[in-house]
Amino acid sequence: MFNRIALAALVAGLISGAVITVVQAFSTTPIILEAETYEGAGEPEAAAVTTESTVAAAQHATGEAASTASEAHDHAADGHDHGAEEWAPEDGFERFIFSAGANLVTGVGFAFLLVAAIALKGGTVNWRRGLLWGAAGFLVFQALPAIGLPPEVPGTEAAALPDRQAWWLLTVAASGAGLALIAFARPWWLKMGGAALLVVPHVIGAPQPEHHGGLAPEELAHSFIVVSLIVAAVFWLVLGAVAGYLFGRSAGRNATA
Repeated sequence: MFNRIALAALVAGLISGAVITVVQAFSTTPIILEAETYEGAGEPEAAAVTTESTVAAAQHATGEAASTASEAHDHAADGHDHGAEEWAPEDGFERFIFSAGANLVTGVGFAFLLVAAIALKGGTVNWRRGLLWGAAGFLVFQALPAIGLPPEVPGTEAAALPDRQAWWLLTVAASGAGLALIAFARPWWLKMGGAALLVVPHVIGAPQPEHHGGLAPEELAHSFIVVSLIVAAVFWLVLGAVAGYLFGRSAGRNATA
């Protein structure tokens, strides 16, 4: 079982990470590069902010990466501190390579979580069911956290990073448990409890900065939110479909062996 999980997760993570790297090159990366021109022209103290997106993706899951499990939703892999003294990859090929590496690592990490959840649930799985699991992953790690902490372009005012990380982890845990209860629990009151869990983090509220806004135009920031979430959805659907197909196929081979 462990070998099946590991192989399916590794291959699915690498494929989804590679796919999303190409997608980002034509979607979120140009927006980030444009936003950085405004950031570079702003005051140094205003420009020293941290950008995250998503896996990736984590930031948000994929403004520039699929998102990272320790961060938040996404938390973008191309997002980085823009302090004057900090190193950053050069635009172009070097930046593409670093983004690709982050996406591949993020993809494999999320793939292990997804395939492990599929294995624990049991039952027949194929690429179609994998799509449903991928859609659930998108909701848990990207869409629901983005209600309170949407993907941010460079130069956006943000609350303290530890506060955002804590709220994101709370939201992911509550969203995952809530969706699981809604989908798999039989008693109606457990399903209602699951629905309540989806709401709890948003009732508490995500940490907010003292002043909202940023250096980039508002239209650019809004475009980044929309495009980042679309890219994150592509990542999770590809990940779910490939993971479901590979894990289901390996289960079929074992059953006939």
